[in-house]
Amino acid sequence: MSRSWKTTVLGSLAVAGAVSMSGLTGVTYGAEGGTGSTAAAAPVGSVGRDLWAAATIEPGREGLVEVGGFEGVPATEAPLGAGSTLTLSAPATTRVTGVPFAALGYRGAVQQGGASGTYTFGGVPDSAREAVSVWTSRTFPFVLSVPSDAEPGTRLPDCTLVLRDADGTVRERGTCSVTVGLPAPTLTSPQPGVPVSTLPRAIGTAYPGAQVTVRDAAENEVCATTAAPNGIWHCKPALALPPGPGRLQATATMNGVSATSEQINITVPGAPEPRRGAAGRQ
Repeated sequence: MSRSWKTTVLGSLAVAGAVSMSGLTGVTYGAEGGTGSTAAAAPVGSVGRDLWAAATIEPGREGLVEVGGFEGVPATEAPLGAGSTLTLSAPATTRVTGVPFAALGYRGAVQQGGASGTYTFGGVPDSAREAVSVWTSRTFPFVLSVPSDAEPGTRLPDCTLVLRDADGTVRERGTCSVTVGLPAPTLTSPQPGVPVSTLPRAIGTAYPGAQVTVRDAAENEVCATTAAPNGIWHCKPALALPPGPGRLQATATMNGVSATSEQINITVPGAPEPRRGAAGRQ
């Protein structure tokens, strides 16, 4: 597999893959839920209130890992108030590059080098708010950069989540699952709107080594092949395509992950066979 191809092509995708803030539509800015007390803090490293995150990010791209699921502290534990922090430690070979959540009382920071990112709750003047957990009813996004030579389908290890109180005591731990996605293939030939033969050669690009399958509008397989080390693939139908308008789309698959190209409309010259109606049935 050509690493130079991946570095050149997929590295350029990192520039085009700047994080769009529209990706934060899942973030909720509602009030935190649940109530707490002044009871003693939970044991260090306690687990069980569903602090979690999962994301699939393509090689050479940035993506959002959105942390949520925390349901708040029970009545037997002290509340998490001002000075409490949520930290995501980046999985192996990746970097945290941003902490885009912006709401009153919270501030984000990225450790130098991107090994981790942290949100800190700074507190608000309303003292009543200090009596409840400030980490519930919200999703906290971390921007994660995946290297261009990451293998699609790989689940990256060592992604961890830690929630600490103002004294630095660990109040909750969690894990985050980051899977390397597969870049979408392209289907460059046939070209849309250009009449084709009944056995048109399909050509495009895909991640090196990916299995590529071209299907028609009815999801029937037209042809299949494997992308070469330079990323180029091509295949030709074994059976003639029916005359008339049609549609083609390429799907790439590798190590359990897949991606699809844009659909293209084609026309095979010749009149399509007429459909038999009720009057034509014997």
